[in-house]
Formats: sequence, C-alpha cells, structure tokens
Amino acid sequence: MKIRLIYLLFFSFLFAGCNNQDAGLEADVEIPVSVEDIKLKSIEEFVSTTGTVYPVVDVELVAEIAARYYLENNAETGRQWQLGDRLRKGSLIVRLEDEEYENNIKLELYELNLELAKSNLEKQESLYEKGGVTLNELKQAGYDYINAQITVENARLQIEKMKITSPFDGFITELPYYTQGSEIQSGTKVAGIMDYKSMLLDINLPEKYINDIRTGQTVRITNYALPGDTLKGKITQLSPAINAQTRTFRGSIEINNPELKLRPGMFVKADIITHRADSVIVIPKDIILSRQRGMTVFIVNRGVANERIIATGLENNKEVEVIRGLNTNERVVTDGFETLSHNAKVKILK
Repeated sequence: MKIRLIYLLFFSFLFAGCNNQDAGLEADVEIPVSVEDIKLKSIEEFVSTTGTVYPVVDVELVAEIAARYYLENNAETGRQWQLGDRLRKGSLIVRLEDEEYENNIKLELYELNLELAKSNLEKQESLYEKGGVTLNELKQAGYDYINAQITVENARLQIEKMKITSPFDGFITELPYYTQGSEIQSGTKVAGIMDYKSMLLDINLPEKYINDIRTGQTVRITNYALPGDTLKGKITQLSPAINAQTRTFRGSIEINNPELKLRPGMFVKADIITHRADSVIVIPKDIILSRQRGMTVFIVNRGVANERIIATGLENNKEVEVIRGLNTNERVVTDGFETLSHNAKVKILK
C-alpha cells in the first residue's frame, strides 16, 4: 500500500508539472499574422450588370438607282475597299454608271439655264434702278433665277445617287460581292459601315435598385478580352416602369470608346457607381468576423492582437468603409486572424 501510494503521488506531481509546462508554452506562443496599416482611402458602392455593346452609328448603304456596279479603291492602300477598312466622311466606296439615267437628268442644260437666269436677273436689277423695267418684271426675273437654282440642285442630287459615299468616319463592316460592271437593282445593299467611338449598352436592373440608379451616373466598363483596361460610360436613359414579369426596369449606358478597344458585339460588365466616399477608413471585406456582439476585426498593438467591434458604411464586393471602431495608423490583421483570440500574442510576418 505504501509503495502504491508513493507511485500515485509521483505520477500526480509529474502530470501537474507537465500541465504547468504546457500552459507556459501556450502563453509564450506567438501566432504569425499579416497586417496592413490603416490609411484614409476612397470607396465606391456600385451595382453590377452585364450585356452586349453595339455602336451608336450603324448604317447600311444601298443603291438608289439601277445601274452598273464598280467598287472603288481605298486611297490609303491603293487596292479596292475591303472589310475592316477605315473610312473618312465623303470617301467614295461605290460608283454607279448608267448613261441613259445621266443623260435624262440634263444637268449641263440646267446649269446653262441657271447662268442665263442669273444674267437676266442682274440685267433687270440694273434696268429697274434706272426705271427701265417694272417691279413685276424684276420679281419675275428673280423667280426664274430661284427656279433655275432649285432645278440645278435637284439635278445634282440625282447625279450624286451615282456615287455611294460614307456619310461619316467609320469602318466597313459589310461588303457584299458584286462583279465589276454587273447590273444591280435599286435598293441593293452595297456596304455596311459603323462608327463605334461611342457605344451603347442596354441594361435590365432589379427593381430594388430603382431609387439608387439615376441618369448621369458614372459607369465602369470591363471586358475579359481587355485585362487591365477600364472604359468609362454614363447612364443616359432610364425607364420609370417596372416589368411585371421580370421585376426589372430598363436603361441605357453610353460608353466612350475613343481608342476603339471595345468592338461591336462584345459582352461586357458594367459597374454603375451609386455612392462614393473620399478620405475614409477602408478595409478588406473578407477580414471581418461576425460575432454575436457584432462585426469585429483584430488590430495589433505591441505584439498583441486586440479584437475591435466596428460599424460599417459603404461597401462593395471587396472593400468596406469603417465608420466607427478603427483609427488611422493602426494596424489591422489581414491574414491569420481566423485563429486569433483577444489579447493573443502575435508575430508579424514581413
């Protein structure tokens, strides 16, 4: 019995000693963490949507008369126009030829009549000043001159139908093939051209955002094919009505695309900036812990982690504004906070 009692006492002292040693070790353990200095920053709250962009200006050029078709050359390349070629306003794309049509217009005759009418008007004006003609005769000469002008202008417009030119700066996006000199009919499409320095994006937004979205708001546009590039747009139109089936409302975004980075038909993401705050405390959203007493984060002070209850303001998918609970120049734990407890010793990783 004495020997057994001695063994029990020995092991009890041994076990107690081990526990005290483990407790000492735990007290001295420093948990590795990464920290970030709290500084004042800007934060934006936004609503995200997606869609396909299309150009503001997109037209089809058609032949207004039946005539022989001739595709012209691109002055910059020296070859015939091709898909993707850049056009300047007034560039001649297609020339149409029809001698009978041109002769029927009688432009040269009308131009001659205009010269005669102008000469007669000048003569009548001179005679009227000298009392040689009546006011009615002068008015008739003026009437004849105006009619001659209109006739010439109409004839020139008819002649211009034989030249198909670009009405604006843009690019050729469609160019149906026709044999040079072949006959085409009136209404035949000969080219499609676009100007996509400005683009449009139609959007449908959930009903809950109808009081947050307004015309004129800035929009950030991104596309997976343009990594690192962000274009700017703005809300230009909004419908006040909610679709009863989809519970959404419609709008339009105009996108500035001066370097032509976006192409018509691209699928893009649009972040509509609804609120913005400058010079505020902003921290990563994923470092916030949800506790029973509220949202908390850890800060490090003299090698010890302290848990702080915070109140938040604006937020987006990555960051959040802290309106109460943190101060500038404090260091907040951004990695390793999952295993921390209040007043735990920490080791800051470089």
